[in-house]
Amino acid sequence: MKGPAGAIDPGAPPLTRRGHGWLRKLGPGLITGAADDDPSGIATYSQAGAQFGFGMLWTLVLTYPLMVGIQLVSARIGRVTGHGLATNIRRHYPAWLLYGVIGLLLLANIINIAADLAAMGEAVALVAGGPAHLYAVGFALLSALLQVLIPYTRYVQVLKWLTMALLAYVATVFVVQIPWGEVLRESIVLPSLPWSPAFITTMVAVFGTTISPYLFFWQASQEVEEMRSNPSARPLRDAPDEARAGLARIKLDTWVGMGFSNLVALCIMLTTALTLHLHGIDDIDSSAQAALALRPIAGEFAFLLFSMGIIGTGLLAIPVLAGSAAYAMAGAFKWPNSLQARPSTAGRFYIVIIIATLGGMALIFAPIDPVRALYWSAVVNGVISVPIMGVMMLLASRRDVMGELAISPRLRVLGWLGTAVMAMAVLAMGVTQLA
Repeated sequence: MKGPAGAIDPGAPPLTRRGHGWLRKLGPGLITGAADDDPSGIATYSQAGAQFGFGMLWTLVLTYPLMVGIQLVSARIGRVTGHGLATNIRRHYPAWLLYGVIGLLLLANIINIAADLAAMGEAVALVAGGPAHLYAVGFALLSALLQVLIPYTRYVQVLKWLTMALLAYVATVFVVQIPWGEVLRESIVLPSLPWSPAFITTMVAVFGTTISPYLFFWQASQEVEEMRSNPSARPLRDAPDEARAGLARIKLDTWVGMGFSNLVALCIMLTTALTLHLHGIDDIDSSAQAALALRPIAGEFAFLLFSMGIIGTGLLAIPVLAGSAAYAMAGAFKWPNSLQARPSTAGRFYIVIIIATLGGMALIFAPIDPVRALYWSAVVNGVISVPIMGVMMLLASRRDVMGELAISPRLRVLGWLGTAVMAMAVLAMGVTQLA
């Protein structure tokens, strides 16, 4: 990472030394965006493509600027104040709001971890054979150990490389023939909007998968980690001379990271629409089932790409899910928290990471339907995103919190627009479910 005066640490990994240009500026935003396309997200996008064909692609075009806006807000809160979201909420809002949000976040994250581990185990079993549950247990233990044993400055390089796993889903698009005229007509120009309960619930699940609370907490905390890893860096509120370069780096990182995320999501939805939907397969229970269904339609190569992508994205997403839960708990209860810290100095922070990861592992063996739990966890993410986004927008607009670096009117409009869209989607789902 960077040292004083912006020098590159000679002991840093080769990727850091080589990436002296714009690539070196990619970090929290890139990892956050890539982690959004976890195995549970892949299942949601696959279900949307299989069930509604091209008719749900417009959601990814709509959510891209909204996702960028709200992630920019979370990143700026972390970098400007030098504290994560939970700490800022604790300092400025009632305790009941903080504890309610964190409770729902923990529940959704643990269910998400369980679904991701199950999908990873199934993907390995599809490719290599053997017991899927055993593979899932191995992935859970590996993920927990890596987070506890490897310091942040090294571990973040591992996460950066894992983002490359998502290119598997971009590659699958080139395996199938795409009628671009039909895609544009049915997804953007004249999309089919049946507004049935199933359509609206799936739409909220896509929104909740794309704009998720754990991503807010993670990116804000990673900006704090990046600041701490540089001995000369300070919160931008206390170092306004660094603000221009710091905020420009955050903007580039976030636009690229969220663009990468939505491009991959679009490729997954497009692939399943062109293959599964057109062949009458409109009910996908998991990302592994989507990969299996692709095999006889798109061929062995597409099947292998889809399956290996599940494993790579899971290895990236589980640390983000467990880590965001730990950052939120630590911020709420004033615990020392950093992936750079040793377990002896931030024990409770690491315990939350272990409990969240192993809790998700245990849930795999519980007598519940993990697929239904996964789908509704995406819906829960969509529901709880609304109050969290509202609180973030209020925080980022306050000069007593952000100083002279309170968000601009343009970003304020984009952030509140995203909050309003999520609120309307959740309200529409509630009305249709009641009806």
